[in-house]
Order: sequence, then structure tokens, then C-alpha cells
Amino acid sequence: MKFFHPKTAIKILKIGYNRFIYHNYFYLSQLLGKNMPLVHYILDFKRFHEHLVDVTVKFTAHMDNPTVWLPTWIAGSYLVREFAKNITALTANINDKTQRCHKIQKNAWQILAKQGDLITLNYEVYAYDLSVRTAYIDQTRLYGNFTSLAVAVFGQEDLPILAELVCPNAFLQAPYHQGFEPTLATALPEKIHEQPTQTIYQLNAKNYEQLTDSPFEIAVQDGFDFLVIDQNRQSILHRFILSGKHTANLERLHDDISKICQFYVNWLGTTPFDDYTFMTCATGNEYGGLEHLSSTSLVTPRTDLPSLHEKNEPSEAYQTFLGLCSHEYFHAWWVKTVRPDVMMHPDLKQLLSHEAPSSLLWVFEGFTSYIDDFVLQASGVISQTSYLHLLAKQINRYFQTQGRNLQTLAESSYDAWIKLYRPDENTANASVSYYNKGALVALCLDLTLKRQGKRLFEVISSYYEQAKQSADQRVALSDNNLDELMSKFLSEKQWQHFRTNYIDGLTELPLYELLSENGVTINQQSDNIGWGLKTMSDPMGLKIQRVLRNSPASFAGFCANDVIVAIDGIKACEKNLQALTKHPPTKTVLCHVFRRDELLLIEVKMLIEVKNPPIAPKQPEIWQLNATKPLDFLLNFS
Repeated sequence: MKFFHPKTAIKILKIGYNRFIYHNYFYLSQLLGKNMPLVHYILDFKRFHEHLVDVTVKFTAHMDNPTVWLPTWIAGSYLVREFAKNITALTANINDKTQRCHKIQKNAWQILAKQGDLITLNYEVYAYDLSVRTAYIDQTRLYGNFTSLAVAVFGQEDLPILAELVCPNAFLQAPYHQGFEPTLATALPEKIHEQPTQTIYQLNAKNYEQLTDSPFEIAVQDGFDFLVIDQNRQSILHRFILSGKHTANLERLHDDISKICQFYVNWLGTTPFDDYTFMTCATGNEYGGLEHLSSTSLVTPRTDLPSLHEKNEPSEAYQTFLGLCSHEYFHAWWVKTVRPDVMMHPDLKQLLSHEAPSSLLWVFEGFTSYIDDFVLQASGVISQTSYLHLLAKQINRYFQTQGRNLQTLAESSYDAWIKLYRPDENTANASVSYYNKGALVALCLDLTLKRQGKRLFEVISSYYEQAKQSADQRVALSDNNLDELMSKFLSEKQWQHFRTNYIDGLTELPLYELLSENGVTINQQSDNIGWGLKTMSDPMGLKIQRVLRNSPASFAGFCANDVIVAIDGIKACEKNLQALTKHPPTKTVLCHVFRRDELLLIEVKMLIEVKNPPIAPKQPEIWQLNATKPLDFLLNFS
């Protein structure tokens, strides 16, 4: 099912003459007979059954022995993923002679050629990752980020790019599609050329950075268009594309997503993009999103999409999806426009080939994780009650993370490259998420500013206004200019106290004080951790996922991945364990445990029987938030 506004008419009215020229740059140059320099990519999907893409790159050497390179990570996901591992080999054809390219770095190759030579590169890429970070190719869907697929020509990253996606009829007419026609979704300008055995989608990018920040998908898709109006009364075209099997209520999605987007533009005044595309793939249980210059790529459980009978108040699952859309959309302003200073490196190869650690990720992901749910209620999509429930979930997650007592928020940001995307059984014991704590620090900062008659929304707007005044419409946020800007909203003493305690220090956040002060009723209770085990069902009994530090379980010697098969001679199950662990042990309990393939007997003793008992961990708190009247901080925020 699709329902669209007359897209062509809207674009003609909206983009004007200059943007028309840009969209048709390559075709006008051909029409005028001009040989404009560019880099030409051809991605052939004829081997889609094998998850392989055959890539051809054509360019003119600007120097002797040119090199090509591939990013090692994708912006917005701070982990070196080594995309080059999926490339088999590169060969170059020059003057009808073929050579195997010489690898000079883990993600770079050199070609033996002379300046001015016309070079044709060929290589294959394996693409079978359903996440939003790389590429996924099979008979159901062709999806890709060019960071995984398109090598850059060193020194030619700023040249215009023509990328052709060659899609065979064998894919377009595959039985999986059940007679429906796959279509292309991307934020890049495109033209379609249908041929007897294939269809070629031609995409234009002004440079390699734009290419690699614009994913594409070819699949059977549903969707809709809508317009958002900015402060200058300009209409901004938005597209929402949905692929994968689903029974989503598109009319409801249209209403809610358009309200969210209009709220952001009402607040910030203008957009840093000419149009915007939401690309969503519905799956069984995958979840995630990644921001791009003028689009976002999302993957969601289909059960998180609105049902045909969705109530006026969105279900918790649907709220999760709306929060994801809100989060990634806001990143167009608050990551892609206002950027961490380390992401403004002038050398694109240097930036995308190495880690770029920053102690400021809490500002970007933390602020966004606070704003995303706030906007759901501010736009009228969810109620105040639902918002307080979402906020309580953030708070409870924070209290259940023992690592908040060991790792500061600034350290968590800096360690993103080695910790956040590599969680293990000790993560919650030793670290804290800059998304989670960052969102609560943003809340505390917002309510601290409110005492001075200011709001966090004004801080964000100030940075965006700076970006609009710059030549490239971007601005770098650094520790120094953050301190400088905050001094305009708080006294230096107030800001440094806040920063020292809650960002660079381990002081517990003043959540109770600030929320109570703003009319929120807080009900607290202890989350009894019992022995300090987190388990999951296993065919043999209970598999331990995590052992809480300084708990009876850790002192007894339980380890992550142990399987408890019996407790006091009775087969282990969740019900039996919960009955025993409502309180710390009052007698010695015998547990039979498999560690790997070895059977162990572990004694869980009463703490009074232990010669040197561990310090009992503080019980995590469970909060419930309520309000008896509309809350001023949710209504008057800017």
C-alpha cells in the first residue's frame, strides 16, 4: 500500500532552478558534451543469491601510483568494524592490462599507473549483515551503506560521483516479491533506466562524504510522503519508506511521524536538509537506527509498528519505535550539523580510517536520548503519563547499573570505541552508558537551567544558529566552547559545579530533588537483588548471564555462562531460584553447576557464616513517576 503526494510537482515548486541543476548535473554535462571529472561506481547485484556485489570503479589517475581506500567505521557508530574484511581482492585494468592491486594498509590499496591513466577497478564485496551499519544482499532486499561498498580514490574524495546500481530482473521478479515491484529508496538524487534484462538506478553525489552518508535500499516497499513547514513557510518534503513483512497502520504512522517532525522544525526554525527520507525495515526482533545527512536507516521488530487497531495512546512497543524515529531525526541537527569537534577533521581518510575518541559523546547521544522522548509528549503523540513512564525506565536502568559508581560520564564517552559496542558479562558492573546517564544528565541540566529561567532547548538552538552562520553550515562542539556557551546560561560556579560532579565525577544525580521540585511525585522501592544473579532458562537448568559484584553469588564463586542444574537436589528453574533469592541466604545452599563440561558443587553460605563477608551491594531502586496536574517543565520548555 502506498499513498504519496504528487512528488514531482512538489519538488519543482520546492527545489527551484539551482537544485534542479544539481540533481541533473551529470545528465546536463553529457547533453552539453562536457567531460567533467568524476568518479564512476557500478554496483552489480547479479550474484545476490550469494550475498555478493560486483563493484567497478572508473576514474582518471591524478598522480602516479594512486591509492584507493575504504572506511573502517561508519559515522554514528563508534566502533572500528574493518569493512575491508568483506572485500576479496582488487584488480585494476589500465590500457587493457590487468594487475592485482597491492595492499599497503589494512584498508588501502595501491595501483601501478601513471598520472592521466584511465583506471577501471574491479572487486567483490560480501554483504550479509542485517544491521543498519553495513550492507545486506539476498533475494528479498538489496541494502547498502557505501562505506562498506565503495572504495574512495585518495585525493579525489571531493569530486562529483555517479553511482549506478545494476539490478537484474532475476531479483526484481523473484518469487519472494509475490508480484509486487521492488523500488529504490535513498536520499540521493536518482534516475531510473529500465533495460530488457535489468534496471539501472543512477545516483548522484556531490562528493565521497555525501555518498557514504546516504544509504540505499531496493525492496518491495510501502510508504507515504508528507510536508513539514519551516519558519520561512518553505515546504520540506519528507518520505517514509517501510520494507519487510508487516501489517502496520500507515495512516497512523503518517499522523504521528509528521507531528514529531513538525515539532522539531517549529522549535529549530529551519532544517539542515532540503528533503528527508526515513528508511525502515521491519524484521522479527532486530532493532537499531543510524543517522545520515538527510535520511535515517532504521530496523525494527514488526511488532513495534502501529497495529490497525492502535489506540489513541500508543502502546509501549509503538512508543519504542516512535522514540527511535525521533532520536535519529534530531541527529540531523545534533550530530550532522552541530558536530563533535573530532568529527570535523579535514582529512576524510584520516577520520574514517582510525578511531576518533571524544569525551563529548554524552552531549550528543545523551541530549538526544533526553530530547527524543520529550518530543513525543511535546508534539502530542503520547500523554504526560506515558512520558513519565518512559522517564522512569531510564532512571531505573541507571540505578540498576552498578558501573555508574566506577566510570564517569566523560570516561564513558571516551571509551565508546572499546566498551559500548563490545559489552560482556562485566559491563554493567564496571561501566555506565553515555546514552542512559547522558539522558538523565541532560534532564538534570535542563531543570537546573529552568531555575534560572532558561532551558536546554535554548542551548541547542544557540549552537544550531552558529552552524547556520558558518560557510559549510556546520559547527564543531568542543569542551572549550561548551564551557563558553554554558557561561551565558549559568554562572561559571554553577556550571563548573555541575560539570565536576555529574560529568567528570561520580556524584549521584540530583534526580529526586529536581523532579520533586517540578511537581513529579516519586514512589521508590528497593529492587531486591537476592544472591546477585541474572539468569536465563536453559535446557539443562538456568544459565547465568551476569554476576553482580560484591554479591553472595560472586563470593560463592558463580561465573557468567555457568549453568545451574540443581539447587539443594532439586532441578534448577526460575521459580525455585526466585523463591530462594528473595532474601540473602539464611542457610547454606548447595548448587550443582556445569562450567563448560565440568560439574562443580558450589556452596552459597549465609553471610554470618562467612569469615570475611563481602560488602553487600546497595540495592538498586525502582522508581514510579506520577503527577496530579500538567507539569510546567513539559509544557513551557522554550
